[in-house]
Amino acid sequence: MKTTSQKIYSISELTFAIKSLIEPNFHAISVQGEVSNFKLQSSGHLYFTLKDAQAQLSCVLFKGNSFSLTRLPKDGDQIIAIGEISIYPPRGNYQLIIRELQFSGVGELLLKLHALKEKLAAKGWFDRTRKKVIPKFPRTIGVVTSPTGAAIQDILNILKRRCANVRIVVIPTKVQGEGAAEEIARSIAECNQYCLADVLIVGRGGGSLEDLWAFNEEIVAKAIFESTIPIISAVGHETDTSIADFVADLRAPTPSAAAEMVIGEKEKFLKELSSIDRQIAQHVFHKIEYSQSLLKGLSKQALFSSSYAIVGKEMQRLDESKEKLDLLLFHLLEKKRALVAAMDKQTRKLNPLFQLKIANEKLKSMRSSLEQSLFSCFAMGKKSFATKNFPVELLKAIRQKISLETERVLALKTLLFSIDPTALLKKGYSILFSEKEHWNILSTNEVKKGEKIVALVSDGTILATVDRIEEKNEQKRK
Repeated sequence: MKTTSQKIYSISELTFAIKSLIEPNFHAISVQGEVSNFKLQSSGHLYFTLKDAQAQLSCVLFKGNSFSLTRLPKDGDQIIAIGEISIYPPRGNYQLIIRELQFSGVGELLLKLHALKEKLAAKGWFDRTRKKVIPKFPRTIGVVTSPTGAAIQDILNILKRRCANVRIVVIPTKVQGEGAAEEIARSIAECNQYCLADVLIVGRGGGSLEDLWAFNEEIVAKAIFESTIPIISAVGHETDTSIADFVADLRAPTPSAAAEMVIGEKEKFLKELSSIDRQIAQHVFHKIEYSQSLLKGLSKQALFSSSYAIVGKEMQRLDESKEKLDLLLFHLLEKKRALVAAMDKQTRKLNPLFQLKIANEKLKSMRSSLEQSLFSCFAMGKKSFATKNFPVELLKAIRQKISLETERVLALKTLLFSIDPTALLKKGYSILFSEKEHWNILSTNEVKKGEKIVALVSDGTILATVDRIEEKNEQKRK
């Protein structure tokens, strides 16, 4: 047997020698591959193999580095693992200790998401000033989501349990996969076009970044921005954030939370109303009790034992006032009647017919007195002539006296005939009277066109209607 001077390594020495050579050179490397043989230990550590078409690599993700994962990897997933190569001496194999794990394509999606977010922020789509106010008491709530997902069931359960009188309109919409973004945008536009709701909940349940990616598309953000109906975004879990959350008028951490938000104000208001209602009922009850007690005490007072104790005095005063008023009205009425009678008497005296009647009566009286006086004189003279023989001078004086009295009577007769209206009527004149008032008409101002008048002529009266009124030229000039 030949002896050599070459060093002989123990297994441990060789393993640690390899370890010291490899590990420093493969620190913070990124490896891409497909997950297989995935195992989750009770300790929380993850063990699996990364492979491609020609090789495979053992990997371990310790619990402390797994908290940032949105979901656990599964067999068949394409991932990018960032970590360092380590030699595991007990088994004599090398493995990848993973510090960070990204699902394949996630990095590109995150860059795309960041770029779109900056673009829309520059447009002002995220500004608080353009956010619409969520109605406090919506009558109709629209839900844009998948009709088969868990999100819609959570929303419906909460709304029906806590606000049964609200109308819910579900717009079935694809929320994941190819064409989902376009369908979400179309559903939002249709809700606005047909005014289907007072407020919209747009979202879905949790999932990976790829699952939620439809809500990070610009077409969905544009539909939310242009919506006239206020929108609550409810995408994924509380830790998930999407472009839709930034553009929407209100962001809910989960679909269930969105349902709570949309009816929160109404439920709070109803509770306040219920509390106020109880307070009012209690206040009214105490007020009624107090009033009943007060009324019972007042009813025992002597003053309220009879209604006449309260109103009797006033009723008596009312009777006395009525008597005084009646007496005052009577005296006032009598005074007015006397005034009317005096005015009527005075009016009659001023009436030409009445004046004519009085003049005729005076004329008759004077004629009768004159005739009686002459008759007496003639009788006495005749008697004297029969018994005595008067001198010629006395007879002459008597004749003169008779002649003078005759002339006086004739003059009075002539005067009476000159002032007699009937004499004027025989000469062709007439006197006009108002048919209603029986006043004689002295001026054109006392009649109106169409008014009926009475014309007194020598042998009767004529009823006429005023057709035209003409004034003298002098009066027109005045």
